[in-house]
Amino acid sequence: MSIKLAVPTLLLSALIGSAAAAEQALPEAIAAPGESIVLSVHAEGAQVYECKAGTDGKLGWAFREPIATLLSEGKTIGRHYAGPNWEHADGSAVVGKAIGNAPGATAGDIPWLKLEVASRRGSGVLAPVTTVQRINTHGGKLEGPCEKAGEFKSAPYSADYVFLRKG
Repeated sequence: MSIKLAVPTLLLSALIGSAAAAEQALPEAIAAPGESIVLSVHAEGAQVYECKAGTDGKLGWAFREPIATLLSEGKTIGRHYAGPNWEHADGSAVVGKAIGNAPGATAGDIPWLKLEVASRRGSGVLAPVTTVQRINTHGGKLEGPCEKAGEFKSAPYSADYVFLRKG
């Protein structure tokens, strides 16, 4: 009987340990000490860029907006779009403002972000959210020349979004 009890206890200890390790592994610039997770989702989509003249007059790709599907256990539960906005299927939504960033794992990955919730709507799962973290990014950066002002291109990306609340 003690073996039966030991296995779940070891599994629980491993899960708690890995969760704590994952939390500690976040770069300081995007960490959110004292906040707890409300929801964690995976996103698949694209970062959209527009060809624009820079301050030097040369054309270059400028970030315009994200377009992504929010997934939980392989099912669509919301969307992410310009603002930046995150909208849950239950009608709740938050708009964020970037307050911290850290580099992605490779040169082709968009940065990890910490965003403060600037506004919210609805009374669903996202209602208590105060902070959003974008982590585990893959892709999303657009390289190469742009030759015609006003041209749009997108770069596929994926990321995990963690929605947190104070306390």
